[in-house]
Amino acid sequence: MLTARGRTILALPEDKARHEIKVLDRKVRDERKRSGPAGPKGPAIAEPDAAEDSRDQDDWREVLLSRLHRLTPQGFEEFVIYLLKTYGMELERVGGSGDEGIDGIGLAPISPVLSSRVAVQAKRYDPTSAVGREVVALFQRDAAAAGAERAVLVTLGRFTSAARRASTAATPMVNLIDGDRLCELVEQQGIGIRQAPIVLDEWFDRFDTARPL
Repeated sequence: MLTARGRTILALPEDKARHEIKVLDRKVRDERKRSGPAGPKGPAIAEPDAAEDSRDQDDWREVLLSRLHRLTPQGFEEFVIYLLKTYGMELERVGGSGDEGIDGIGLAPISPVLSSRVAVQAKRYDPTSAVGREVVALFQRDAAAAGAERAVLVTLGRFTSAARRASTAATPMVNLIDGDRLCELVEQQGIGIRQAPIVLDEWFDRFDTARPL
């Protein structure tokens, strides 16, 4: 019989369900490690602990950010445009001299009948670096000059608190995508990564009480 937890997970969107499954999987493994192997005594089976499992999940993010950092600045811009297009944006790549700091320009859908003009900038900075308010404010000015109503700034590192405040202090508002958020967007679309399947143990509970034919 499917438990309440299992029904809740199955009702979630795929990305959220995957997260809940990972959390549940870590919890089960951790409990097994604390309780020890059941049945006749024998060699203990090593189970990865929650901390190790968490490190494994973070490792791919570090590898992804490192790989993106090895792209040329132009290659990273192309990647960002490609990624944003998978989320429904209609973007045209711009660049070179006279681009006014804008790497992509186009439309972002708001509803089936409405869209907003959006400017995009990609900064291939080191993943350990922080983007300050000056970069955000300058891009904001360039986006406004291009007639953009919204803007998206993407980097491999992080944004300072001052940069985040600046992103909403004037128009157009700048949506900030740091390295962590970039990894989430890549994972949701399954771009350039291979995801290992995880068994949802509770899903099979429904068959435990099944009567033999």
